Amino acid sequence: MHGHAYANGAGTIVNAIATWKGAAFAIGITTRGDVELCECAGGSGEITGRIETDSGVALDYDTMLITRCVSMVLDRFGCRYDGVVTTRSEIPIARGLKSSSAAANAATLATLNAIGETLPPIEVVRMGVRAALDSGVTITGAFDDACASMLGGVVITDNRNCELVDRVELESDVLIYLPEQEAFTADTDIARCRAFAPLSTVSYQLALAHDFKNAMTLNGLLYCTALEFDTDVVMQALELGVTGVSLSGTGSAYTALPEPDQINELKSRWSTLGGSVIQTKIVNRI
Repeated sequence: MHGHAYANGAGTIVNAIATWKGAAFAIGITTRGDVELCECAGGSGEITGRIETDSGVALDYDTMLITRCVSMVLDRFGCRYDGVVTTRSEIPIARGLKSSSAAANAATLATLNAIGETLPPIEVVRMGVRAALDSGVTITGAFDDACASMLGGVVITDNRNCELVDRVELESDVLIYLPEQEAFTADTDIARCRAFAPLSTVSYQLALAHDFKNAMTLNGLLYCTALEFDTDVVMQALELGVTGVSLSGTGSAYTALPEPDQINELKSRWSTLGGSVIQTKIVNRI
């Protein structure tokens, strides 16, 4: 049995580490999941995983998250198969662009596709969040990131209670500045982030009022300071009049929501910093 699916990456509006309250938006780069299952005589129910680039080059990363997603789906429907799950991604890993949430969603959906079953999208999200917590790749469960990846648009969430508070559609270009270095969420200094919880609450309240750009910028300045990322990347965008710019997740990527006439100049400025710049859009319909 074979199953296939894809899920989108996402960018941060409000990081949920400080208060468990978050907001994020889907972006137009994706992870594909492929699952192959076989009902073998005497099968052990072993699931193995493989992570590849979009061009098929194998990457040396832990596969526990995606294999756990497959196992959870099979357990949910009382199935016992041996299998292989492969993810192939356009989303750079460990850059704050929600590669783990996209991989979990893609692996879960591909497994459902392989066994001919369906689940409500929010249940798929919660299953992936549980797998992410079990695998240690997230601090809060990243329910906000997973919802954005699965549902599209802008989502506002309560991660502690796995509650989708609001979802809206927003038309916008997105620029991503991608430094060379990786930044794994599991290595984040949680205490430093939670020290500014009152200010993060302000950012979340701005998001609830649909003032997404100011929410995003406040979040970016807070997390750059706490996690010791360069605020100059944010300031270069602000100096151009871009009102929505942030560190995405726990880094190392930054995302901005520029107006059409700001895109080329911001691209030019960020391109001088090294690394690379990606242009995409908010994806409202998955």
